[in-house]
Amino acid sequence: MDQIDINKTPPTRAFLEKHIHAARFLDFVSTRSPVFKDRPLPKSKQEAIDLMMENPNLIKRPILIRGSKVTFGFDRDAYMVSEREGGAGGAKHPGKK
Repeated sequence: MDQIDINKTPPTRAFLEKHIHAARFLDFVSTRSPVFKDRPLPKSKQEAIDLMMENPNLIKRPILIRGSKVTFGFDRDAYMVSEREGGAGGAKHPGKK
């Protein structure tokens, strides 16, 4: 499994646009971040992505990529499946081909 520090090499805007669902955009934001003590939560997918591009710490982590499936945040079931199938098996950096 490859691990990439998203603060040093953040996901691309295209990756975030593709994988963040408009109706559930707050599910992809680390809403407990201290940033939101001084400002309100984003009100749209576009605002959320703009904030994530400025501050990658706002992206819910980790990001697991297995084939075409992408999981933001820790999801025990997704990680168990990945482990049973031999690790990330082709996990790559978000947005890189």
